[in-house]
Amino acid sequence: MITINATVRDVKDQGKGASRRLRAKNKFPAVVYGGTEQAISIVLEQDVITNLESKPGFYGEPLTLMIDDKANNVKIQAVQRHPFKPKFTHIDFMRVYTQ
Repeated sequence: MITINATVRDVKDQGKGASRRLRAKNKFPAVVYGGTEQAISIVLEQDVITNLESKPGFYGEPLTLMIDDKANNVKIQAVQRHPFKPKFTHIDFMRVYTQ
């Protein structure tokens, strides 16, 4: 299983301007939602996700998303990319509960 480290986005650092500043630092925003828990806005590293994208199962299998030392089992729900650069602009993760 692929493990991704993420940090929580501060409430004050959300919006178009804050997202642009993140992308200038080679990071991008993402969101985790689903289940009974609240949605969480997170920040991911561009280079890390670009490298993980080439691994088999990145898009189809459940991933482990470590958010502040708490493991979340997720699947990728939606991906937004830059129109002509090989960069991500946003990813939506859906929580997956395993038995």
